Amino acid sequence: MPVSIANQIVLITGASSGIGAACARQLAAIGARLILAARRFEPLQALATELQQQHGTDVLTVELDVRQPEAVSKAIQGLPEEWRAIDILINNAGLSRGLDKQYEAPLDDWETMIDTNVKGLLYVTRAVVPGMVARGRGHVVNVGSIAGRQTYPGGSVYCATKAAVRSLSEGLKLDLLGTPVRVTNIDPGLVETEFSLVRFGGDSDRAKGVYQGLTPLTGDDVADVIVFAVTRPAHVNISDLLLLPTDQSSVFHVHRRAE
Repeated sequence: MPVSIANQIVLITGASSGIGAACARQLAAIGARLILAARRFEPLQALATELQQQHGTDVLTVELDVRQPEAVSKAIQGLPEEWRAIDILINNAGLSRGLDKQYEAPLDDWETMIDTNVKGLLYVTRAVVPGMVARGRGHVVNVGSIAGRQTYPGGSVYCATKAAVRSLSEGLKLDLLGTPVRVTNIDPGLVETEFSLVRFGGDSDRAKGVYQGLTPLTGDDVADVIVFAVTRPAHVNISDLLLLPTDQSSVFHVHRRAE
């Protein structure tokens, strides 16, 4: 049976769109209090207003670039007293840039992916988890990717960052053994969000081609599984999860129907 997380405080990074926004909507519907963090403040505010109007959700919005360690530390330390006891952290902020060969890719693309997907996740985790340990409760959800399990051409640096997320999830679980704090790593396959639009620098036609002829996962599909994981009884930890659309069986194997 699911455990109620009504009135628990959930921090979601990358909450302005995609999986992060889907998690916010589903968690709001079951009574969680939400700290929504993202670089883009306007869509964050619009989402907060939507959740407050629909569910009466208690929402705090934080404009945050997880790539900046000082900003992360300041944001967490500067939370109002009534928001500091974070129960659930969803490390969702992440992106990919380009599909260039490793020996030809722009260095800026590498820096952006490594700083966001690996270092950003670490900065937020480092700022939040000590409080969970001190309070004797908490759950960290790291959003990885199937790309962390299989490397594909043109994606080696992105794949490396998501392999790092998986290793960091495993390592955090080891470090937290003996505490009640749980860690879940979730690796989705193809999910139709703004992900491909960001990867291809706003080229919407190229982004749409990624999902052509198949039915991808949605942000809600991933959020469903995250909500399932965080509502298990305290003795149950959904540790590591690979979530694929039925039309995908690996990074390389996708079934596309003629249109």
